[in-house]
Amino acid sequence: MRTQSLRRRLLAPVGALAVATLALTACQGTAQAGQGGGEKKDSVSFALQVGTGPNWILPISTPDTMATHNSAIKATMWPRLFEYNGVDGEMGWDEAASAAKSYEFSEDLKTITITLNDLDWSDGEPVTSRDVEFWYNLVRFNGEKTGGYSAGLMPDNITAFTTIDEKTFSLTMDKVYNEEFLVGNQLSLMYPMPQHVWDKTSADGEIGDHDRDAAGAAQVLDYLFSEAKDMKTYATNPLWKTVSGPYTVKSWSDSGVVELTANEKYTGVDKPKIPNVKFLPFTSADAEMNVVRSGDVDYGYITSSQLTNEKQFTDLGYRVEPWAGWSITYMPYNFANPEKGAFYKQLYVRQALQHAVDQPTISDVIWHGAATPDYGPIPQTAESDGLSDVQKDNPYPFDLDKAEKLFTDHGWEKGKDGTLECVNAGAGADQCGEGIAAGAKAEIVVTTQSGSQETDNMMAEIQSSLAKIGVKMTIDSKPLDSVLTQAQECKTGSTCTWELVFFGTAGSWYFPPYATGERVFAKDTKWNAGQYDNPEAEKLVQEMAYSTDPDIAKKYSEFLATDLPVMWMPNPVYQVSVVREGLDIAHQDPGASFLPQRWSWTD
Repeated sequence: MRTQSLRRRLLAPVGALAVATLALTACQGTAQAGQGGGEKKDSVSFALQVGTGPNWILPISTPDTMATHNSAIKATMWPRLFEYNGVDGEMGWDEAASAAKSYEFSEDLKTITITLNDLDWSDGEPVTSRDVEFWYNLVRFNGEKTGGYSAGLMPDNITAFTTIDEKTFSLTMDKVYNEEFLVGNQLSLMYPMPQHVWDKTSADGEIGDHDRDAAGAAQVLDYLFSEAKDMKTYATNPLWKTVSGPYTVKSWSDSGVVELTANEKYTGVDKPKIPNVKFLPFTSADAEMNVVRSGDVDYGYITSSQLTNEKQFTDLGYRVEPWAGWSITYMPYNFANPEKGAFYKQLYVRQALQHAVDQPTISDVIWHGAATPDYGPIPQTAESDGLSDVQKDNPYPFDLDKAEKLFTDHGWEKGKDGTLECVNAGAGADQCGEGIAAGAKAEIVVTTQSGSQETDNMMAEIQSSLAKIGVKMTIDSKPLDSVLTQAQECKTGSTCTWELVFFGTAGSWYFPPYATGERVFAKDTKWNAGQYDNPEAEKLVQEMAYSTDPDIAKKYSEFLATDLPVMWMPNPVYQVSVVREGLDIAHQDPGASFLPQRWSWTD
């Protein structure tokens, strides 16, 4: 057997990052949860990102509940098999926050044997291999229902789950995978879940081994999903009382105000230093900053525009700490839209639209330097072996003349109202393209998350640039949760009428340790929202999962930067944090985990 020691892969010093599984807050600005200067040491309040009210508790997510705040909160109650964070400037395995204690690979690298930490459930029962098998069974029989599922990868790529003893099990894979990818990107998706409490098909049903066959697993997951949709019962439902992590739910409102309290039965080493944590959602940045100014939040944020007036917050007893991250930001095109899909399928259209996005100026002026240009699928906030020169150098720099020429070279002319119209329909090299009718207008609709002035200003700037080349852009602002739900409509079989969606005020997609695209750009993955489908891209995405050749990553980076599966957008910081003096937050994780158990009051 070959033992795998703790692996750490350098991202970049956290302070050097401008910041970035999907970053994704509803208080009316009246919360009174702060420390009032720090005199109460048994609690702390944390402001969630605008428009993101936590709305999911079950460790297995639906496709529209994969926001990072949901993931970070539930990981405090049900630790992942492998937790990663980058608080030290590197993205590495966080053993203290993980359910796994150690792992070993077989000589042929196809089997990994995992030993669990000595965790107990809050009802006194031990966390066992059976609890990991429970997660595995529910997801392997219900992959299409679950968020983050990518056909052919976890859990499809496990050919055998073997229980060795109560605390040890092995997973045999269908092929040899890149070891960092397997542990950091695949096994980090798994959670031990309390099989002895949750393995039933109804509230009054008997506990059994229902998960071990397809029909039973479907019934169990449907039951758990139905219970997880009822947020008002999160603090009272017996299901959610059985936890193995450092916290448990104290209260959870329909608006997304969440209170956690220390799990007194927690047996791990990552014990909470502050027993009560309150998460506060907000409908707008102004509402959140009003609470900051009144001193009623301990750990909040300000808009990037406030960086020009930092002293007003330091005078209130806060320190300003931009939150570095590991993400990309983009707007998916809806290639499956029955009316506009043909328009977005034309590469020249996507090239023209991309040329009209002035990323450097938007990053500097609208985001006040709290965003960085983002030209492809590999995060550009840090040096990376996978970042190609083509992506780094921007294949589609801001150029309105070139953008307009791409349209006119393909059969478009401006009409009387200044909007481009297709005058040469057809599939020829100088024609509008297959499926685009004569007289069609270059009009697009962007559904964007509301509540951020920076996002509003950015959309207005792009709208203005597009108007100059003859593309009419309509902006449809909605709360973030509504945007995420709409983005999944084509995948869930409901309407499929959206055209572009933006959910990136705090970054669109946060990566696990290794920035591969199997969960966001693979053909059959849930979060390939626009149903991008290119065989060459699919080949590269899949090769990224098992090849250790760095050229594969560079080819992937180059191809998706140029093929434009999405509109690449400036990548904002997760947030510009303001932290009350006396509160030690133990650094901020680039992967957007909160780790509140490690926060502490120092005075």
